[in-house]
Amino acid sequence: MVKQKSTGESLIGVTVVVAEKHNIGVITNEYGFYSISLPQGNYTLRFSYVGYKQEIVPVNLTSNVTVSINMTDESKLHEVVISARKENDNLTKATMGTEVLNMKEVAKLPVIFGEKDLVKTIQLLPGVKSNGEGSNGFSVRGGATDQNLILLDEAPVYNASHLLGFFSSFNSDAIKDATIIKGNSPAQYGGRLSSVLDVKMKEGNSKDYQVSGGLGLISSRLTLEGPIQKDKSSFMISGRRTYADLLARLSDDMKDVKLYFYDLNAKANWAINSKNKLYFSGYFGKDVFGVSSLFGSDWGNATATLRWNSILNSRLFSNTSFIYSNYDFNVGFKTDASEMKFNSHIRDLNLKQDFTWYANAGNTVRAGFNIIHHTITPTKAGGTDIVSDKKSRKGLESAAYISNSWKASDRIDIDYGLRFSLYNLLGGDTYNIYKNNKLIDSIKLADGKFGESYYNLEPRVSASYRINNTAAVKIGYARNTQNLHLMSNSTGGSPTDAWIGNSYNIKPEVADQFSVGFSKNLKNNVYEVSAETYYKTMQNQIDYRDGADINTVPDIESELLFGKGRAYGVELLLKKKQGRLTGWIGYTLSKTERQINGINNNQWYNAKQDRTHDLSVVGVYTLSPRWTVSGTFIYNTGNAVTFPTGKYVLNDMVVYQYGARNADRMPATHRLDISFTYEKPSGKRWQGSWNFGLYNVYGRRNPFAITFKENKYNPQKIDAVQTSLFQWVPSVTYNFKF
Repeated sequence: MVKQKSTGESLIGVTVVVAEKHNIGVITNEYGFYSISLPQGNYTLRFSYVGYKQEIVPVNLTSNVTVSINMTDESKLHEVVISARKENDNLTKATMGTEVLNMKEVAKLPVIFGEKDLVKTIQLLPGVKSNGEGSNGFSVRGGATDQNLILLDEAPVYNASHLLGFFSSFNSDAIKDATIIKGNSPAQYGGRLSSVLDVKMKEGNSKDYQVSGGLGLISSRLTLEGPIQKDKSSFMISGRRTYADLLARLSDDMKDVKLYFYDLNAKANWAINSKNKLYFSGYFGKDVFGVSSLFGSDWGNATATLRWNSILNSRLFSNTSFIYSNYDFNVGFKTDASEMKFNSHIRDLNLKQDFTWYANAGNTVRAGFNIIHHTITPTKAGGTDIVSDKKSRKGLESAAYISNSWKASDRIDIDYGLRFSLYNLLGGDTYNIYKNNKLIDSIKLADGKFGESYYNLEPRVSASYRINNTAAVKIGYARNTQNLHLMSNSTGGSPTDAWIGNSYNIKPEVADQFSVGFSKNLKNNVYEVSAETYYKTMQNQIDYRDGADINTVPDIESELLFGKGRAYGVELLLKKKQGRLTGWIGYTLSKTERQINGINNNQWYNAKQDRTHDLSVVGVYTLSPRWTVSGTFIYNTGNAVTFPTGKYVLNDMVVYQYGARNADRMPATHRLDISFTYEKPSGKRWQGSWNFGLYNVYGRRNPFAITFKENKYNPQKIDAVQTSLFQWVPSVTYNFKF
């Protein structure tokens, strides 16, 4: 096992290399475990990890031996200058479209309201597109918002945003590691077409007690961690809350308004012995919006993960997880005469088993299975005059996989695997069957009965060929399937969007992605240049028919049409990883289209998330040991939308005539953000820093929405009215740790 010396946290992705055999090495897995097989002899192990002091360990190998080390964080060293050549992970790994986020860098980047944000940082990477100004929704390589698998300690998070998208659900103080995989995911991941965002929470300091937090203009956070039993068990608990509602109540006009969110992260672990460890982690987050007793709304996520790590023998590692996840939405209206409530939820119970077998120096095999029981309640109404007859639908989603990371030679690395996925409809509800949006039959499934079953084989393969010590080419193919679908009529999504599963009308979505890439390191790994191009085909894509009634229709499936899609593009990235100035420039040129009979005369049309150009420039510059300045600049083409092309009057009502689906464009978005961080001189225990930021430095009025209305002076004319949310947003945050 490899851990951080100061806290006892396990370290993910540490490179372990045998110095005498430069072609033999391994990466620690997501739990800090590694295994290497070698003949008898004397060897030297070299442990390398970005931001940590390199460790050299001699080993006299005459039989199986355990080598566990604690690595020192370079930021803890004083009056010592350390320089080291970083490992060529981008060249030696076969994985494609993958980025591991450095949480220390995330903390330095400027974001809206000064709240450091994991998802906002992801949106700055090539191939990942923000779904709108201030939004935490994102699309990856032409995928929709719901085609991203977001995991928090292995538990799926179905709505990863707060405050209508302006904050993410991830409190960065509680996060240890985050990885984004853009379509070419290993076989252990499944259930979504476009990407995986795998987020791991901190385990807690097993050496000493520690308190950290931050005070901002509209929110504050506090984290407490420490040992339960030193070096054997630890805990971490972290909370965050906005208090804009408390300030609003100072005004008589706003004293009855509730508008805030809060979240709570907690984790504990216990080392039973040297080979077995238990983890328990949980997350609870909620948004609340209401006006007196007349209107109230809340929505949020709850997750829990119980995990057991076990080293079965020197080559075999096991991880067993029991996972709970729930997302719900509630809204209510009340008058003197009546009351009405709406609610929906999706709830999962998940058993997951993973094995990692370090077969030999050239092969690492992973295999496992998971079984998820879904309970999905669509939006249903109830109240004084309404009794809803909608029931919860249940589904069973199962999968099994096997994969191998094969070091074929000194220059060639290949990852290949196969995933088998199965989705069963479960009884307890009536399923309607439609043809051309007309009801033709209904099937009532009794409780305990199985309905339609869908299964798919999902092959995955990626390979890397190192041209020399500084350059490599990569190629990959992956098939992904998706059995859950989000019904939304907006690009960014909203809390009221409802999830639905496969049915007799809705079949699993399927995507096949082909990608080719090139990576090169320059000037002793100071710079990294990469280019990837991809082509993705998609089956069973879902869209609404023209004129669909999605708000009051009894069955949303009657308004759906199905077809195919395609997405292709080029992603360029230039990254500077060392020196006083670090950061990256990312650019994406892409196209995303759908072809569905019944829409746009059955011709190809732009998907909602189609954007031609995306540019991001990110920089962090160390002015002095105390001062750091960072900035981001973004430019992107506007989203595809459908604008009216004319109007007519019917019964004294103006009715708009629309053109081809998504044939128009919102105006382009561009913005510069900047922030300064001041690290106060540290006391013996207390560490403090100030962060000053300005969002949208030059006051660009970026489009949030465009609406159309009659010109008040000339009813024959129509005015297009643009709504912009933020022109300038200053922020001040004080962060502390002791």
